[in-house]
Amino acid sequence: MSRVGTRKNASLAAGIGVLIAILAAIALSWGERSFTAHMVVHMAIVAIAAPLVATVLSGSRADLTRHLPWLGPLLASLIELVIVWIWHVPAMRGAVEAAPFLGLFEQATFLAGGLLLWLTCLGGAADGRTGRRLAGAIGLLFTSMHMTLLGVLLALSPRPLYGDGDVTCFGIPLTGGTDQQLGGVVMLAIGAASYLIGGVALLSGILRDDGPLKAENAQC
Repeated sequence: MSRVGTRKNASLAAGIGVLIAILAAIALSWGERSFTAHMVVHMAIVAIAAPLVATVLSGSRADLTRHLPWLGPLLASLIELVIVWIWHVPAMRGAVEAAPFLGLFEQATFLAGGLLLWLTCLGGAADGRTGRRLAGAIGLLFTSMHMTLLGVLLALSPRPLYGDGDVTCFGIPLTGGTDQQLGGVVMLAIGAASYLIGGVALLSGILRDDGPLKAENAQC
């Protein structure tokens, strides 16, 4: 098996492992009404599982973005922004807590939006065209920005947005305000960082590939 095939198999196994861990986390936190637990699951889906699975699917027959040439990284980032911000409106969070099946649909939309974004960005890297790769880097960096903004708003909000009663997070008791602040920190520490690292990695790849080309042109 080639080295690329081995890496893809490892990414797929890791992605499936993360998704299984997510299901276990959902089961453990079911009924706790903890925003931090929700955010841990959310970030694990979009910032860890989605890029691992997208690495395997990118360029394959299962990559739906190959058949959607109009769908670029920036549009995919805007789609994910809408998905993420809508599900974090206080009224929507209340509806999710009241209807468990709606919560599963919420996580499914997070996974779909995350896969869509990472596939458009990684697809730009796979085809080797600098313009597509640059668009992918910008898309990931833009996503990092709106994740950072939402995380900061949640962490620094002067009052709890999702109820001020006490909750438990994986068995740990927390006040409503503390729970929300920790959730915002999780979004900053995992979500924003993951997209930032992905965007910087794509940019570094562009610079690394352009270096030898510029040197060759200078010699000519």
